[in-house]
Amino acid sequence: MPIQVIETQRLYRQIGEQLRKLIEAGEFKVGARLPAERDLATQLGVSRPSLREALIALEVQGYIEVRMGSGIYVCEPATGQGLALDLEREEAPLELIHARRLVEGEVAAAAARVGRKVQFDAIEAAIVRMEKDARAGVNPLAADRLFHLRVAETTGNSVLIGLVRRLFDARLGPLFAKLDRHFETPEVWTQAIAEHREVLKALRSRSPAKARAAMRRHMDVAFKRLTRSLTRTRRDRAPNRSAGVKRTSTGSPPVRPSTRSRQR
Repeated sequence: MPIQVIETQRLYRQIGEQLRKLIEAGEFKVGARLPAERDLATQLGVSRPSLREALIALEVQGYIEVRMGSGIYVCEPATGQGLALDLEREEAPLELIHARRLVEGEVAAAAARVGRKVQFDAIEAAIVRMEKDARAGVNPLAADRLFHLRVAETTGNSVLIGLVRRLFDARLGPLFAKLDRHFETPEVWTQAIAEHREVLKALRSRSPAKARAAMRRHMDVAFKRLTRSLTRTRRDRAPNRSAGVKRTSTGSPPVRPSTRSRQR
């Protein structure tokens, strides 16, 4: 038998695979509520953000249902398209945001250094489009993408433009789509648009340090939003609100991991 390359599996997939096996083995019955996120993360020996990525993957595949303000429940076994959905090439959402923070922070710094007024005006036009879409009740994601591409285009570097495009488009898969449905609200987009305007302000000041910091703050807010509890209510998730949710044990059977996952 020929030696095969050993592939490093993304952590969220390792966690999801273990939970899937427990569900299929009947450790968690159909209709049962899973343990609270905090308890489940402790039992698995992983961080809560990594657990949430795994739970979203299981929800996309039809194994569980996340009910805001209630909990996470095991679903009837899905058939057809749900379980056939291949997430092998899906990037881990939080790793993707971290990568964008590093790359786009430096892209913004370069754009501030070499950008021209006409290019900054084009960036502002993308923000105006975001604002119009938000007021009309249209998802501003396409205009958001345009904003980040125009910042990259300001650098004049085709490699950076392509990299920003690939990183942004990686968030258009089913995992991010499900996360967006859980966490995006009109208030979130209002905050995001304000962050974009702060980036533009820094670009127009022609300060690489300010532009880098503004873009990184924007990514930091996105990271914090996606690491909030999956089962908090939309009111609890609005910007600048405290958690205010008391987590209780569900009485579900403890998870018995076969191998202790690495803490991220």
